[in-house]
Amino acid sequence: MVLKCIVIDDEPLARECITNYINEVDFLELQGTCSNPLEITKIKNTHEVELLFLDIQMPRMNGIEFLKSMKSKPLVIITTAFPNYALEGFDLDVMDYLLKPITFTRFFKAVCKVKEQYILLQNNTNINSNKENKTANYVFIKCDSSYKKIYFDDILFIKAMQNYVAFHTSDGKKHLSLIPLKEVAKQLNSEMFMQVHKSFIIHIHKIEAIETEGISIKSHHIPLGRNYKEAIMKKIVNDKILKR
Repeated sequence: MVLKCIVIDDEPLARECITNYINEVDFLELQGTCSNPLEITKIKNTHEVELLFLDIQMPRMNGIEFLKSMKSKPLVIITTAFPNYALEGFDLDVMDYLLKPITFTRFFKAVCKVKEQYILLQNNTNINSNKENKTANYVFIKCDSSYKKIYFDDILFIKAMQNYVAFHTSDGKKHLSLIPLKEVAKQLNSEMFMQVHKSFIIHIHKIEAIETEGISIKSHHIPLGRNYKEAIMKKIVNDKILKR
């Protein structure tokens, strides 16, 4: 497996540093470099790129603005000298945040994390494309160095934690996995699961009460986002109210 990469940075020495590091890693392949996001169209087969190394402070368009403008984006590692952009970067589902000057050890740790995430996403995509497995009542998630089998019916809710998610199960356990919540949402049965907040997906059948500001599931109080309230009331409550 090889991850095709692009480096976007306005500093020549920074581009050279990342390029040299990429050449040292056998599962990375450099497709091209550019000094600002507007030059990316000059690189051939940009649509095939799986990993983007992106600086933040650049002329014409900074990295955050570029990320927000992308309709579909590859896995992203931010490379910058400014630590104050970390939180905003993680809100945009970047895989890691490398602070300059970047050591090879820190670089290698970041790209290994990307490799694991890419393999997991590919595996889940293959499962979804297989008709036989579409009716499965479980999913495998990557937890540390192993793959954990979790049955859908055991899930109470799923909570986003920056670029991790936590699967809370009926046995009181919490399973952490390095995958964005939006990717989890794509792979769940919409008849069983529903997003009720930007950071929460719940198992519909586990709901015990719906209140003004939240949802009760066992001893857990799940916040109910204002933008999700109408949809969940329509799907869960309206047709189930006991009327006179």
